[in-house]
Amino acid sequence: MKAVYPLVCAVAMTMTGQALAAPTLEQAVHSSTRDAKFIARDPIRHPVEELHFFGLRPDARVVEIWPGGGYWTQILGPYLHDRGSYTLAFGPEDGAGSAFSKMLAAHPQLAQTFRTTRFDGEHPDFAPPDSADLVLTFRNLHNWMEAGNAPQMLAAIHRVLRSGGIFGVEDHRGHTDAVQDPHAGDGYVRQPYAISLIEKAGFKLVGTSEINANPRDTANWPKGVWTLPPTFALGDTDRAKYAAIGEGDNFVLKFQKIDR
Repeated sequence: MKAVYPLVCAVAMTMTGQALAAPTLEQAVHSSTRDAKFIARDPIRHPVEELHFFGLRPDARVVEIWPGGGYWTQILGPYLHDRGSYTLAFGPEDGAGSAFSKMLAAHPQLAQTFRTTRFDGEHPDFAPPDSADLVLTFRNLHNWMEAGNAPQMLAAIHRVLRSGGIFGVEDHRGHTDAVQDPHAGDGYVRQPYAISLIEKAGFKLVGTSEINANPRDTANWPKGVWTLPPTFALGDTDRAKYAAIGEGDNFVLKFQKIDR
C-alpha cells in the first residue's frame, strides 16, 4: 500500500504545472482522454446519471472509497479539480502493481487532481471528522462483508461525512427472496440487507435508483458475480452466454448522515 504514495509523487513531479480546464460533468464523462475500456462500459454504468443522482456538485468535497482500476477517477478528478476536492481512500489491494497504479502511469496528468489516504480495517481514520460532503463507494460493500468488518467501515465513513452529507453506494444485488450470506461469498448483497446494515451505522436512506439494474442477472452463477463480465471467471467456458447476460444487476442507494 505504501508504494502508492511514492508512485503518485513521482508522477506529479513530471507535470508541467499547467492547470486542467474545469469540464462540466458531461464533458468529463465524454472526454477523449478516458480509457477506451472505461468508455465502453458507460452504457452499462451510466456515470452521468449516477453522479447526478448522488447530488454531485463541482465544489463538493468528495471521498471515493477503494477506487479499483480508476474508472471514476478519470471522471471525478478533472471535474472536481478547480472548485472541489477529491480524495481517494486506498484499500489493501491498491499498492504498486495494482490496476490503479498502472492506470495512473498511463495518465500522469491525473496525479494533480486528487489526494490520497488509506482506509481499511486497520486504518479507520482516513479523513478528519465532518470533512466530506459526499462519500462514494462502488461495488465494495460485499468486500467489507467478506472481511467481516462492514460495520466498522461504515462507522468510519459516518464520522468523516459532515452532518447531512451523502453516502452513495453501488453494489451487486442478490435475490430478494434468498437468505443473505453475511460474508457475501458470491459477491451479491440483498438490497434490504444492505439498507439495514448501512442504516444501523447512522445513515438514512433517501433515494434508490434502478439505472444499473439488469433483470437478466439471476445471481446464481458458478463463480458468483465474477462469472459475468467484465471478469469472466470461467474464462472461455460459456463466454458468449455470459456476455449476452451482461454485467451484474446493481443497486444504487443514496444515504444521508444522521447525527446520533
